[in-house]
Amino acid sequence: MKNFLIVGHKAVTETFSLNDLPGAAGRMDILCRCINAALFLSHDLRRDVCVFIVLKGEPSSPKIVRFDGSMVRYLSPDERSCASLIKKALEKKAQDFWTESTAGVSVRKGDMEAIIKELEMKITYLREDGEDIRAKIFEGYSNRLFVLGDHLGLTEVEEKMISECEHETISVGPLSLHADHCIVLLHNEMDRGKHI
Repeated sequence: MKNFLIVGHKAVTETFSLNDLPGAAGRMDILCRCINAALFLSHDLRRDVCVFIVLKGEPSSPKIVRFDGSMVRYLSPDERSCASLIKKALEKKAQDFWTESTAGVSVRKGDMEAIIKELEMKITYLREDGEDIRAKIFEGYSNRLFVLGDHLGLTEVEEKMISECEHETISVGPLSLHADHCIVLLHNEMDRGKHI
């Protein structure tokens, strides 16, 4: 599996209205676009991808929602469909272990640290000032956790957490891009056989 972790610092941790994803839901639209970018092909899903979104907004402690591309159902390539599955996940009682809400979608309590500990994989942190993705050949992408921030990036504490693990920092290009665009470009490099 190719694993993606996106941190939503404002994303709400309780059920929300589907009519205001950027506002009241705490920029849930960003996370939905990232999930879609990570999972969708033109007429199929990437079955070898797992996406973890960390919701750190109000009103409760952080929660993680997982989308497993090999098992997910009822997901269409639009933000509202994705947000609906996240909303259903948040309706479940989050615990210290995964609880499935719909096929291929699960929720648990926790923060970025919980996923890092659970997966125990080398981290590839996507950041503007990282090493150019085209300047090096990567090995073992299926045993990698790709980490991206939302519109706020990652905090110093989160970056320190990454620095304490086996990691590398890469950039997909010279300009500042949205997180979902970075995921598309990363997939494109992997699809072309760069062995990221």
